[in-house]
Amino acid sequence: MIDSIKDVAITGGTHGNELTGVHLVKHWLSHPAEVQRDSFSTELHLTNPKANKEVRRYIDQDLNRQFNIEDLKNPELQGYEQQRAKSLDALLGPKENPRIDFIIDMHTTTANMGMSLIFNSSDPLVIGMAFYIKQKMPHATLFYNPSDRLEDNFLTSIGRLNGLLIEVGPIAQGLLNYQVYFDTHTAVMHALDYLQQRNKGLPLNLPAQMEGYQFTKKIPLPENTEGEITAMVHPNLQDKDYHAIKPGDPLFITMAGETIVYEGEQMVYGAFINEAAYYDQNIGLSFMEKINITLQDSNL
Repeated sequence: MIDSIKDVAITGGTHGNELTGVHLVKHWLSHPAEVQRDSFSTELHLTNPKANKEVRRYIDQDLNRQFNIEDLKNPELQGYEQQRAKSLDALLGPKENPRIDFIIDMHTTTANMGMSLIFNSSDPLVIGMAFYIKQKMPHATLFYNPSDRLEDNFLTSIGRLNGLLIEVGPIAQGLLNYQVYFDTHTAVMHALDYLQQRNKGLPLNLPAQMEGYQFTKKIPLPENTEGEITAMVHPNLQDKDYHAIKPGDPLFITMAGETIVYEGEQMVYGAFINEAAYYDQNIGLSFMEKINITLQDSNL
């Protein structure tokens, strides 16, 4: 049996222009009973306050890419978000022996991804939480991106048993939308209920396997020799997150209207299609493969 959860952190505003998590944290700070459960303590944290104030994704660097163990230990990394990562590691970690058991980090996306439950760990507790939420919210999609916790650069990786990133869209940056807010709120409540039931040894009745998607790679937008983009996401692909992309299907269309097709040999699936936040790296979408995710622990 997995050991019990004692300390949980709910975080929002890791990207400063994603306002849903910011306002949910503020709401729960005023209404703490909503996130309290009697078998563990719950903390609430606004993780990137300067970027929140300026309604920018980040000031110097993407905060949700700064939590690799080597980066946290590197004194030469002095950017605002790099310093915030070190502060959060001191507050919630340290990463080698964290104080916090589990982190729920709230995000939004401009891509048409609906409710996506993103998790980087194969730990049965994490996969069990994703399965539990999907049972309660069948429209949710499981997004699996496995990585070693110490090498992982997401905020959730500070947690002793890692965490869950809740990503909801589509919504423009810097906006609130009630349905996105409500869905995020609902998913967090289910996550906390799952931990409560698990701590108390109550039956969860989870399946042994669920369908999901596993990240494979990011696909850049076409560029010229100066690094300027020369094409955009093809209209046939726009808003088709988690739909199949077959060899020969349109991926991009140039400024002159010429179609660029997918030249791979295997069918893939798209996610974060035309995500506004990734234009700083000229990334057009991510490729995923459809997989069956297995829950290994029979006690769940």
